Amino acid sequence: MARYTGAVCRLCRREGMKLFLKGDRCFTDKCAFTRRSYAPGQHGQGRKKMSDYGVQLREKQKARRIYGVLEKQFRRTYEEANRIKGVTGENLLMLLEVRLDNVVYRLGYGNSRKEARQLVTHGHFTVNGKKVDIPSYKVSVGDVIAVKEKSRATELFKTFAENPKNVPAWLESNMASFEGKVVSVPSREQIDTPINETLIVELYSK
Repeated sequence: MARYTGAVCRLCRREGMKLFLKGDRCFTDKCAFTRRSYAPGQHGQGRKKMSDYGVQLREKQKARRIYGVLEKQFRRTYEEANRIKGVTGENLLMLLEVRLDNVVYRLGYGNSRKEARQLVTHGHFTVNGKKVDIPSYKVSVGDVIAVKEKSRATELFKTFAENPKNVPAWLESNMASFEGKVVSVPSREQIDTPINETLIVELYSK
């Protein structure tokens, strides 16, 4: 399964903001962006005025990196969003949000989307009672996402249960039973990811 295996912190530095790709580490003094907030590389500290295309490209790259999606997969997601009735940019964010790895992260299982993705690929979760180990699997309204019975006794999942996170309104979470449910399709107002989806649409519309 294709995935990014390079240095993660340089991605935040390149985008000029914290993408919280390393979970709790991003909130400490060890965060590379806190220590070096300029872009990586020899010319990282140089000031460059970006063209409109450059601004649009950076926004697309930021979205890809936040959700951990590679280029071809992101393009396919955009094309699917363009086919769905409604606003393309909002559809794009909705499709990224309903990926199983993101839903697992939103439910509080994983300190980062990368960790949540790993937990999914290792087969720790079921959807409607069936094991699903595909991070890009798209959940639907009414789907119940649960931690497998064998995984619930591990220290990792006990820690998640003892430290519940705030869950967005389009999801329901019951840490006591290690279950979550999709109660609605996420609206744009319910997605707090710092992305200007209009710029991405403009990029692909050229």
